[in-house]
Amino acid sequence: MTTQSANDSANGTAGHGAAGIDVRPVAGHIGAEIGGVDLAAGLDAAQVAAVRAAVLRWKVVFFRDQRLDHAGHVAFARLFGDPVVLPRRGKASPAGFPEIETTADRLELGGRYGMEHEEWLRRRRHTLLRGWHCDHGARVDPPAATILRAETVPPYGGDTTWANLAAAYAGLSAPMRAFADTLRAEHRLGVGYQPRPGDDAYVRHLLDHQTATVHPLVRVHPETAERLLFVNGYYVEQIAGLSRPESAAILELLLEQATRPEYTVRFRWEPGSVAFWDNRATIHLAPGDNAHLGHPRTMHRVMLAGDVPAGVDGAPSEPLVGSEPGRW
Repeated sequence: MTTQSANDSANGTAGHGAAGIDVRPVAGHIGAEIGGVDLAAGLDAAQVAAVRAAVLRWKVVFFRDQRLDHAGHVAFARLFGDPVVLPRRGKASPAGFPEIETTADRLELGGRYGMEHEEWLRRRRHTLLRGWHCDHGARVDPPAATILRAETVPPYGGDTTWANLAAAYAGLSAPMRAFADTLRAEHRLGVGYQPRPGDDAYVRHLLDHQTATVHPLVRVHPETAERLLFVNGYYVEQIAGLSRPESAAILELLLEQATRPEYTVRFRWEPGSVAFWDNRATIHLAPGDNAHLGHPRTMHRVMLAGDVPAGVDGAPSEPLVGSEPGRW
């Protein structure tokens, strides 16, 4: 695919280009399925350019019926950036591939702190909007992108939903955009967790491993220059300079704006599906409708290293505790 044809497809003109890649948008503001490419076979420069353009335009892209193994997953990710190597992973993550985290690891977390997994989730996601997040948003340099691969999925349920933060910002009124442009907010790991009565091992863990950063409430995308409503339900603690009641009301308003249905796309996973999203320009919601079904859901994730966000005024995010650029 030539650069021009790649851009045409990314901008919504679906069809096969010279490289055989087919970009088909699936929702009005976000999401496209890409066909005509075998990720395990590798991509040439034109195909990489076409996929990159589609990710930047549609924020999340989907590939179906792929036969990636762990090595192929990492090799595909390296075409677009430097994979993050996590210092700690769970038992389900594959040995020999430190770039890959298996999401089944999350099922272990509650047990580490004396809780069943479902109780742990309820205490973390006790409102309808709290589950929405970008990956590692409390860091000073959240990942630029995430590539998630499905190995085993339930026969129904288990969908993931993404929201377009550029569209959400653009959909605000002009006075609200101007106000949001001036604000900064504290993002902190574990915000809003509801402790158990008495001693709570998870609270002690959070206190011992705090991660917090002051990010601009509107960040400027480093590649597209779009303004992004950089808000989420899982990490954002407080808007700087506002009272608690003012901050809570405005954060709820902005998060409801970000997750309006017209700014979202929902994806039905199948074995071999791959989702590749811009973690700077989206927030996503992991499924909450499959745990009771008793069917396994095994997903593998690779994240690409990101930069330090900058606001409309050019001022970068400021780390408070627990992270520094480039060090995981």
